[in-house]
Amino acid sequence: MLLTWAHRSLERAGSTNASQEALWLVAYACGMKHHELASRRDQTVSAEGLALAESVVSRRMAHEPLQYILGTQEFCGLDFDVNPAVLIPRPETELLVQETLREGRFIEGAVVVDVGTGSGCVAVTLATILSDTRIFALDCSWDALTVAKSNAEKHGVGDKITWKEGDLLSPLRECHVDGAVDAIVSNPPYIAEEIWAGLQPEVRDFEPRLALVAGRSGTEFHERLLHDARQFLVPGGLLVMELGQGQAPHVRRAAEQAGGYTRLQTVNDEAGIERVVIARRAG
Repeated sequence: MLLTWAHRSLERAGSTNASQEALWLVAYACGMKHHELASRRDQTVSAEGLALAESVVSRRMAHEPLQYILGTQEFCGLDFDVNPAVLIPRPETELLVQETLREGRFIEGAVVVDVGTGSGCVAVTLATILSDTRIFALDCSWDALTVAKSNAEKHGVGDKITWKEGDLLSPLRECHVDGAVDAIVSNPPYIAEEIWAGLQPEVRDFEPRLALVAGRSGTEFHERLLHDARQFLVPGGLLVMELGQGQAPHVRRAAEQAGGYTRLQTVNDEAGIERVVIARRAG
C-alpha cells in the first residue's frame, strides 16, 4: 500500500518516472535496497519508516532532486555522496573522464588537475584508475571540497589528491607546477544567465547556481581556462572541458584567439551534441 501511495503521489506531482522513484524512496525509508522491496511488499512498515517515507516523497513532490534526497549518485561505476553544496554528477560528464584517459599520456609522476571538482567525481574516478599520478582538485567552494574529500576517502584515494580552494586555476600558482601539468580537466559552469530562469525546478531551485551559471554567454569559464592553462601545461599537455549544447564553435574561436594550442577536437555525446573539447598545448 505504501508503495502504491508513493507511486500515485509522485505521478500526480508530474514525475515522469514515478514507479521507479517510488521504489527507491520507499526502499530508502524502510532501510532496504530497492531490489529487496519487491519480495517484501507485504512487510509491515514501522512508524518511523512510514514517517520517513511520507517526508521523502513530499520532498520529491516539491521537485527536490532524488539524488539529494537519497544522498548518492553513481558515476563511472562508483557511488558518490552528494548534497546541495555540489552539482549532481551527470552521465555526460563520464565522457570527460573517458576522453582524458584515452588522449592522455600518463607516465609515472604525471600531474592532472580537476578544475571545479564539486563532488570530486572526476578527480576521484581518475585517482582510482591512474596509478602514480599526482592529482590536484580545485574548487572555489569550501563546502564542495568537503564533500569531495569525503568521497575520496570513501573510495580509498584520499592520499592521492591535493585539494585547493580558489578561483579556477589560481590555486595552482602556489603549487610550483608551471609547465608541469599533463592534463587539466574541467566541467565548468556553462549555462548562460538568460537560460537560468527557464531551467527545470530540480536544477534551478536546488543545485548550486555557482556551479552552473557562467555569465552572459555561457562560455566565460572556457575562455578563462584556455587563457590560463597555457602557463601550467607541458608541451602536448591536454586541456579537456565539457561543453553546453551549441557552444563548440564559440570555444573553437576562443582557442584560436588565445593561441598556444594545437589539434583542437570535439567529441559528441550519445545525443550527438559536441560535449567535450580537447586542446593540446603547442610546443
